[in-house]
Amino acid sequence: MTEKNDFIDESKMELINNYLVSEKIDVHTTFDTIGINEDILRGIYSYGFTEPSPIQKLAIQPFISGRDMIIQSHSGTGKTATFMISILNSIDASLKETQAVVVAPTRELAKQIYSVYQNLSSYTDITGYFCIGGSLRNKYNYNEDINQHIIVGTPGRVSDLIGKNIIKGNSVKLLVIDEADDVLSISFQKQLVKIFDSLSEKTQLCLFSATIPKELFILTDKMLNNPLKILVKDDELSLKGIQQYKVYLGNSDEFKYETLCDLYNRISIGQAMIYCNKRYIVDELTNRLRDDNFSVSQIHGDMQQKERESVMQQFRDGTTRILISTDVLARGIDVQQVSLVINYDIPKDPDTYIHRIGRSGRYGRKGIAINFETNRDRNSLKSIEMAYNIKVETLPNDIEKLVKHI
Repeated sequence: MTEKNDFIDESKMELINNYLVSEKIDVHTTFDTIGINEDILRGIYSYGFTEPSPIQKLAIQPFISGRDMIIQSHSGTGKTATFMISILNSIDASLKETQAVVVAPTRELAKQIYSVYQNLSSYTDITGYFCIGGSLRNKYNYNEDINQHIIVGTPGRVSDLIGKNIIKGNSVKLLVIDEADDVLSISFQKQLVKIFDSLSEKTQLCLFSATIPKELFILTDKMLNNPLKILVKDDELSLKGIQQYKVYLGNSDEFKYETLCDLYNRISIGQAMIYCNKRYIVDELTNRLRDDNFSVSQIHGDMQQKERESVMQQFRDGTTRILISTDVLARGIDVQQVSLVINYDIPKDPDTYIHRIGRSGRYGRKGIAINFETNRDRNSLKSIEMAYNIKVETLPNDIEKLVKHI
């Protein structure tokens, strides 16, 4: 189990806007006072932002100033815009070379980041390139001009392009790793070593994640130069805007489907995500719900990229109301309409739990998370409660009243 900030000496941290900050920094309540380029400001306001989110009030200015940074902030708090605004402001558009690289653990998250870049950069001459694996075209076609100002991609694809000297690491002055706890895990270690080895010692490194385990701090202390740390307070880690409940189902999984259908017969809700721990459970649940005429789609890591993109677009458009997923979509995917998350299977890892339920209640909005608990899951749920200092209550009988308020 990951103990969130037990290894941080809070007495040496500044408490600013409910964030623990490693040194005193300014709070900027408007974008205009941060020092952002005017063309980027136009993109910010046209994108729909009116004022900075709490993390943006703290992090953008030191990011722009060139500091290495470790930032812990929940999904939905504006962290993608935090680093993309900062990156755009750091680019010299007159130089035809790659100056910033953003690495994300999944294709879906990388695509979402690239979409934010496209929107925020719409009044600038700053160019970008989106690179992921998953197809022969992505892997072997180098006819496109990849020498763009900003590269957004997954670890394997970025390291492949660096290894072939298509991305020239010595020109990169800024590297951002999103969901850093996942990207810096053993599964991506070889790719990250190749990326880091290609960079100049002067390259600015900034890490973002909703959860930062102790092991990550030990690793990053060796990689980063006197980083500014902006961390979530322990008591903020439970995502207070989300009401969290459990339904006890005894010894067997066989009552899960019946309970799920009962919930949907009792409540009326826009869109929901249902998480399962295994792909075969996703397949079985999807088929059963379709047979019972539910509007449902599914997604998992074994699907082709185009198919995954099509499923996500249908869900965002509202064509389907329920999206069933493995943890491929637990991190960093923003679907604003989602106000209900159901853990059909409870995750074993507390970090995964916080990412899953973060699909609802994003950026201050309210939401509900419902956990289906069997006897086998009790230790996992207790670990989650201990990790975030919360109590997951039994789902009340008047669930209809609760849903009306989200």
